[in-house]
Amino acid sequence: MKLTIFYLMTLAAIALGDENLSRQLKNGNDQFTANMFSEVVKEKPHESFVMSAFSVMTPLAQLALASEGESHDELLSAIGMPNDNVTKAVFSHSEDRLKSVKGVVLKTASKIYVAQNYKLNDNFQAVTRDVFHSEVQNVNFVDSTPTANAINSWVEDQTNHKIKNLVDPNALNSDTRALLVNAIYFKGLWQNPFNKHATSEKDFHVSKDKTNKVQMMYQKSEFMYGESTELKAQILEMFYEGQEASMVLVLPNEIDGINELEQKLKDPTVLEKALKNLYQTEVEVFIPKFKIETTTDLKKVLENMGVKRVFSANTARLSNLLEGGDNGLYISDALQKAFIEVNEEGAEAAAANGVHVTLPFPNNKPQPRIFKADRPFYFNIRSKGLLLFNGVNNGSSK
Repeated sequence: MKLTIFYLMTLAAIALGDENLSRQLKNGNDQFTANMFSEVVKEKPHESFVMSAFSVMTPLAQLALASEGESHDELLSAIGMPNDNVTKAVFSHSEDRLKSVKGVVLKTASKIYVAQNYKLNDNFQAVTRDVFHSEVQNVNFVDSTPTANAINSWVEDQTNHKIKNLVDPNALNSDTRALLVNAIYFKGLWQNPFNKHATSEKDFHVSKDKTNKVQMMYQKSEFMYGESTELKAQILEMFYEGQEASMVLVLPNEIDGINELEQKLKDPTVLEKALKNLYQTEVEVFIPKFKIETTTDLKKVLENMGVKRVFSANTARLSNLLEGGDNGLYISDALQKAFIEVNEEGAEAAAANGVHVTLPFPNNKPQPRIFKADRPFYFNIRSKGLLLFNGVNNGSSK
């Protein structure tokens, strides 16, 4: 029998102390995000996209705790967790951490739909309830259209109606035993909002040979800023109200520099080191308004990341998921839908080496830096340093 699993990520948590748990979560999330970003870039070359690797980690952690043998080890390795006990502690901590972010709307939700006449393994149900706060509901997968409609309605409710039609009724049938859905939703208002009257139509250089017209926002204010010679880019960090969540933009120095930047971001430490060297200064900021919606075939992406066994009936060994043991369960499908909209008020999202940064700090007040995002750039949204969403704007967004 197959286990169908869909992941939702939008727009847009043992004897370890909170500091160690936060570090374990951040390190695992940073590496997993870098690996997934690299694979999505390959799948969507020269396209704008948004993704939330952080939201993929939750169902993978659940599956790791439901599996045995090499499949279990493969899943834990992918999310950077050493064992089950640390996994439970880290994701329990993650849930608590996300609930306490100031100034923004940030919520996660997890739900497991189980086929009629089946039930989750008692131990797994306790873990998924206590650690991941997942709801569990029995549904009739054979009656696929109303079931898919009910699931999609739940998804819309969790994401402020930004993610629609996640589940295709044709993907549900008598072989479907369970469906895992995980949602993350973020909405933040800029600490320094843009004036709508300052927004005007400007050129965006998609490439050296192609230019699109975009609605370019503008403001001059104090921001965290830096210039990285390693990344060959300018870096801008703009905080949301509450100052615990922010958007980071990395703008290549050259119009065609996004491909080289994407390659460098395979190492998550490069950007993290550069961010530590940002300084506050006055910046003239030009950023296009943009909306990006992305559907990603996670099965292909995860297989390329080394998560292979869980997608085969012969090797998945999801023995701890349902009552009664394995029964040949495997993952048949994995899908991500993600959304982000950035405008004058803020951002809404649904779906986280050596660096040399020049730090000119003269005694006299410097001239404002100019950060003009009129060419392809990388962006991410983070909360308390934890990556929640990231992607690329190539000028092809709505």
